[in-house]
Amino acid sequence: MHHYSLLDLSPVPEGHTVAEALANTVDLARAAERLGYHRYWLAEHHNMPGIASAATSVVIGHVAAATRTMRVGAGGIMLPNHAPLIVAEQFGTLATLYPGRIDLGLGRAPGTDMTTTRALRRNMTRDDSFPEDVIELMGYFKEAPAGAKVRAIPGDGTHVPVWILGSSLYGAQLAAHLGLPYAFASHFAPAMLADALATYRQTFRPSEHLARPYFMMAAGVCAAETDDEAAYLRSSQVLSFARLRTGRPGKLPLPTRDLSEVPAQVMAQVGQALSCSATGSPDTVRRELNSLVETFQPDELIVTGMIHDPVARIRSFEIVAEILGSMTEHTSEL
Repeated sequence: MHHYSLLDLSPVPEGHTVAEALANTVDLARAAERLGYHRYWLAEHHNMPGIASAATSVVIGHVAAATRTMRVGAGGIMLPNHAPLIVAEQFGTLATLYPGRIDLGLGRAPGTDMTTTRALRRNMTRDDSFPEDVIELMGYFKEAPAGAKVRAIPGDGTHVPVWILGSSLYGAQLAAHLGLPYAFASHFAPAMLADALATYRQTFRPSEHLARPYFMMAAGVCAAETDDEAAYLRSSQVLSFARLRTGRPGKLPLPTRDLSEVPAQVMAQVGQALSCSATGSPDTVRRELNSLVETFQPDELIVTGMIHDPVARIRSFEIVAEILGSMTEHTSEL
């Protein structure tokens, strides 16, 4: 494993504001840079009271301005919501302001419900133009040929690194076909992880972007001084995910030892969805992360975790960084 990174969903805790959530994101990003995390990604979600990163490129710029060396990017931008030229201009601007530090991960889902999707003015036809849109977007980051009628300014010549994100075989096949790095959303949809990884590695075609496959897997983490404390802190994310699954999204709940409001069937679904994770004391988290890395052999591991208390959240990622730092063979790749 070459690097370890962090995915921040900018959670809005119950009893707190969006402004406080974004301030927490900056605090966490600064801590992540100090702790050796290679990249810090933010994700596009819309109409979700518990997530503050809807304007993802804006938040990326805010985090990049608050840090100095760590890569900052999108994990990801939901490309079907946007014209490729607009995304190229946004990330070309970021890459111009923060050269050598910006990543662009692209997803195919809308990142929201259907009603909100319509409000985003997304094309609602059944035609899937995602592959073509990815190619068009990457073209805007190259040096435009003489006489080009449409250029991304800023963007032209910035060569922003593009990743394909996914939770199924589709993204794995596309990333392999285009010769791009691939990140799998195993932190909330692990079912197809092994198959997608095999597909990506077996069918990868070298490209001008990448000579060999580069795979990043995501894992949830919640670390504390004891197993009991970590389980208590993680209850916020479990409850939040259960409420989302039952159509009741909201801010990140306070931790609780009583999860009886969640029906057994829903709890089983949540457990499966969040199973690619490590929760507990440093020894427990080390054992569980070691198992994931040994099983899937990722080139990079990106960790995420929503904890109500921002101080406890930073401490969790601090413990995880100490563990992953000892498991990492740093290289200059990506």
